[in-house]
Amino acid sequence: MTDKKILGFLSETSQQERGFRLLVDTYGDRLYQHIRRMLGSDEGTDDVLQNTLVKVYRNASKFKGNSQLYTWLYRIATNEALTYLDKKKRRNVLFLNNQADASLKMSRQKASHEVDGEFIRQRLQQAMDTLPAKQKMVFSLRYFEEKAYQEMADLTGTSVGALKASYHHAVRKIETFLSE
Repeated sequence: MTDKKILGFLSETSQQERGFRLLVDTYGDRLYQHIRRMLGSDEGTDDVLQNTLVKVYRNASKFKGNSQLYTWLYRIATNEALTYLDKKKRRNVLFLNNQADASLKMSRQKASHEVDGEFIRQRLQQAMDTLPAKQKMVFSLRYFEEKAYQEMADLTGTSVGALKASYHHAVRKIETFLSE
């Protein structure tokens, strides 16, 4: 199913439900994975995806076709994830205490020399959680999704140079965190 057909269905009142189902079937999993990586866990991912899809549904007629449909969806999902992270950051006063507890737990695990894949994933996620939202997004796009800088620039509306700098800073911060 092409993007034009999906958009065509979304613009026809009698076919909107069909278009929406096609949109979710075509892009839902990719958007979910992107949002999950940005949030760092499954918590909130469904809510952010739902908010993204509602915005897409309400604003499908505003899509001008200047970019690929997925690029537009990706920007909306990214903005919704960043909004969610900002709200979570503001209301989660206990975050620092939880981080200290998690660091202590990780230190104990490390001391037991039982380093496994889950431990490594948790440490990387902890390191990513220390990054500013933009650096976290850029790191996720480059490291996990293996996006080219130009593609990331198209998705985010940011210059290639700024993306390279953000990625470089993110990598250095993650390396520093993991070496502690």
